[in-house]
Amino acid sequence: MNLVAMATDPELQWVSLWLRVRWAAVLVLLLSSLVMLLLPLVAVDNQCHAVLKGLSLLRSRLGSSGISRLTGQSTELSVTSKGLELLVPKGKASPEVKLEARAALNQALEMKRQGKREKAHKLFLYALKMDPDYVDALNEFGIFSEEEKDILQADYLYSKALTISPHNEKALSNRGRTLPLVEEIDQRYFSIIDSKVKKVMAIPKGNSALRRVMEESYYHHIYHTVAIEGNTLTLSEIRHIIETRYAVPGKSLAEQNEVIGMHAALKFVNTTLVSRIGSVTSRDILDIHRRVLGYADPVEAGRFRATQVFVGHHIPPHPQDVEKQMEEFVQWMNSEDAMSLHPVEFAALAHYKLVYIHPFVDGNGRTSRLLMNLILMQAGYPPITIRKEQRAEYYHVLEVANEGDVRPFIRFIAKCTETTLDMLLIATTEYSVGLPEAGGAARCKQTIPVKT
Repeated sequence: MNLVAMATDPELQWVSLWLRVRWAAVLVLLLSSLVMLLLPLVAVDNQCHAVLKGLSLLRSRLGSSGISRLTGQSTELSVTSKGLELLVPKGKASPEVKLEARAALNQALEMKRQGKREKAHKLFLYALKMDPDYVDALNEFGIFSEEEKDILQADYLYSKALTISPHNEKALSNRGRTLPLVEEIDQRYFSIIDSKVKKVMAIPKGNSALRRVMEESYYHHIYHTVAIEGNTLTLSEIRHIIETRYAVPGKSLAEQNEVIGMHAALKFVNTTLVSRIGSVTSRDILDIHRRVLGYADPVEAGRFRATQVFVGHHIPPHPQDVEKQMEEFVQWMNSEDAMSLHPVEFAALAHYKLVYIHPFVDGNGRTSRLLMNLILMQAGYPPITIRKEQRAEYYHVLEVANEGDVRPFIRFIAKCTETTLDMLLIATTEYSVGLPEAGGAARCKQTIPVKT
């Protein structure tokens, strides 16, 4: 059939049209599939391009010093999956907010003058909530706290004011008044703790109740120290893992490896380091960490970090400075100045200093708490437990220490020490009821001795 006939035949024309439509549909389908495959890549590329363009533009316009002036603090720029972020420890109050804080302070002082102290207290708090760095409010609230006989809070407020403005005459005068009182309060508290330590040490080592409660506290310690970091295993599950070495079905293997690591680290501290008073080395701390993290992350276990990390508002030292700072930290630990401190103060400061350096990618908190307990045990104290219910307070006093006042953190550790001592004394009395259950975990019927 010739072309003219095909062109004039209605049936052939219909077939030709159907074939063209079919091929067009196939082509559209192929193109749409290709577009769907490329769209995510285009979106990511566009996002990265926009972020990098914005980063480059901001850096070119401001520079690092300009960014610091913009925020009022030392900052860094970071590209994240969500775009461009300013890594700012804490935002400065705007002029409008500062004006509101000033008005609140004036109203607080007026309420105080009228004798309406409860309202004044709330207004002081509101002023500092609006502007936490408001030195006048810190001073006035400190004076108010002194009048309320809360010397510890007053001293904290004056200390914070001096951190912000080191030469503030009013803050210097106020702190000079409260500091001797605070030191006396702290020393009295240490004396109370010392008297309880003597009572615990007077309990015969073969006392069955003491042995039983120490075995219980071993599992409680592991439970709470991993729970603070977000581990979801219950107390009974942790006991099962340690006693049987079998995994708990349906639970994260990473979390179970954290428990095994803590168990290994505790055994290492108990058997190797407790007797070596005044000779803790950087290698010892690395060995503790290697056991803490060895089962969960064997690559990073037992070595200092090689990357920069950010911990809330705190920016730890650059990785190039970590090894040097750890050497200085170990020298301080073994110095006469450090060892002449009260054991609780020494242990708390060692804990804080190690967390501040943050020498590891992960496991810094667990390693610091183990080091703290090592110092306490070397001084004849029992190891203490920071309970997961205290997590918010624990992190808060660490943040306060980062701001320049480490005393609240030392007092927090002292409180945990006293709680542990009270628990041992109560548990070894005639009518003791044992340790409280943690996290609602079911009580196990049998325990095993702690292997040392």
